[in-house]
Amino acid sequence: MEKNILGIGQIAFSVKDIKRAKSFYQEKLGLTHLFSSGDLVFFKSGEVRILLTLDLQASNSILYFNVSDILKAFEDMKSNQVEFLQSPHLVARMGNVETWMAFFKDSEGNTLAIMSEFET
Repeated sequence: MEKNILGIGQIAFSVKDIKRAKSFYQEKLGLTHLFSSGDLVFFKSGEVRILLTLDLQASNSILYFNVSDILKAFEDMKSNQVEFLQSPHLVARMGNVETWMAFFKDSEGNTLAIMSEFET
């Protein structure tokens, strides 16, 4: 099987107080705030994006794996018996960049995702 995963692109953390958490990550840790959308706050940490959110559906964190071609990675992983929760779909447009994701569960029931970003 061809290697589809390029590395970790994003990690999401569940927080109890989004304003307090944003302040901590921005002011105390010095991370660069990228943008906020409702109860979602995004920071840059090197090549990895950190997402703070109030609800991760009972998970504490989610690893998002970068792939160059999300449709190909999705098909390859499905053929390797990975069970996805949904097909790849557009989750955000930031200027001329689109972010696509597809979520799946690992063998232990943890939520993971593949993601791909490209300019339109």
